Amino acid sequence: GVMRGTDEASGTLFSYVDLEERVPAGHPLRKIRQIVNDALASLDAEFDALYTDFGRPSIAPERLIRASLLQILFSIRSERQLMEQMDYNLLFRWFVGLGIDDAVWVPTVFTKNRDRLLTTDMSRKVMAAILAHPEVKPLLSDEHFSVDGTLVKAWASMKSFQPKDSPPPDHDDDPGNPPSPPTQEPSADTDKPPQQTETQPMPATPRQPRNAEVNFRGEKRSNATHASVTDPDARLYKKAPGAAAALCFMGHTLMENRNGLVVQADLTHADGHSEREAAIEMINRHSPGSTRRVTLGADKGYDAASFVAELRRMVVTPHVAQKARHSAIDGRTTQHPGYSQSQRRRKKIEEPFGWAKTVGGMAQTVHRGLDRVRAQFTMTMAACNLARLPKLLAA
Repeated sequence: GVMRGTDEASGTLFSYVDLEERVPAGHPLRKIRQIVNDALASLDAEFDALYTDFGRPSIAPERLIRASLLQILFSIRSERQLMEQMDYNLLFRWFVGLGIDDAVWVPTVFTKNRDRLLTTDMSRKVMAAILAHPEVKPLLSDEHFSVDGTLVKAWASMKSFQPKDSPPPDHDDDPGNPPSPPTQEPSADTDKPPQQTETQPMPATPRQPRNAEVNFRGEKRSNATHASVTDPDARLYKKAPGAAAALCFMGHTLMENRNGLVVQADLTHADGHSEREAAIEMINRHSPGSTRRVTLGADKGYDAASFVAELRRMVVTPHVAQKARHSAIDGRTTQHPGYSQSQRRRKKIEEPFGWAKTVGGMAQTVHRGLDRVRAQFTMTMAACNLARLPKLLAA
């Protein structure tokens, strides 16, 4: 007969192969792990401060951050699955710093610790520590930047978008069911209390579908009159004229133009002004009070007189794309060769957005509330930078 491999379980009980030897020498996670560990070491004082804030966390902050980065890098869709993976995935154990026999955490404990530790502030510090790494810093431009915003779908359905004066539904995330059909008029004999039988018969209520049919046609709904009962921070918004409006947030990034790494991230309510406000805020955070001339590339959504004036006041050259009419940008800006260069480079800002949505799970957030989604968006952008480093540093 034809020889073929057998399918008997060998029953080997012990492995004497070190975790370190299991991970191939050229594995990209090796470089990522080295940079993350150096960055976390530089945040040591920050972690010490946590102890004074809320006592000793039950999970070491360093491990928590490494596990959260893995979840983003490997598109793991829930904390429960992350814990399951970490239980038997040797690569994950090695990256997080768990020994081969260390117990993984209970998913709810992990999530509670993470929500307490990974605030927007801490996520920003992690991103900054990675960018300040001596190997990473030379990759960044410190004078040419681009800015853009993207919509992040909220974890709330359109059915949760209710009139503000309506009473909240009795259950947290229930969109409300249709009114129940009218029952028969009570007849005379049902008014007497029923005879106590051994078990009370269950009242026969007509079953209602969990996800009720709702017809919104002709109903005017806006953020002024309505709010989501699931996530009150979500806003009804659309960026493109032909698109459907959706409940969402707006994520913002500031990118340096040399290698297209994200240097600042933010997330706000979705509205027409937030992109420009966030841009000013991110530049101020990135180089506070700088008088060195820097350029900022942006699409025509940023072409507003007040925004351009504010940039000039901050000694930032506004390399903003021009609107068809009433543009705040004139020939004094567009004549310079740097202007068209900025216009070409700013397109790269779409790549971190694309990565965050396809790999990083940010197309629709599973978190609720501005603060939590902002922290998630910031951490995802830090992970996006990490994913690019092995190739950039090998070049």
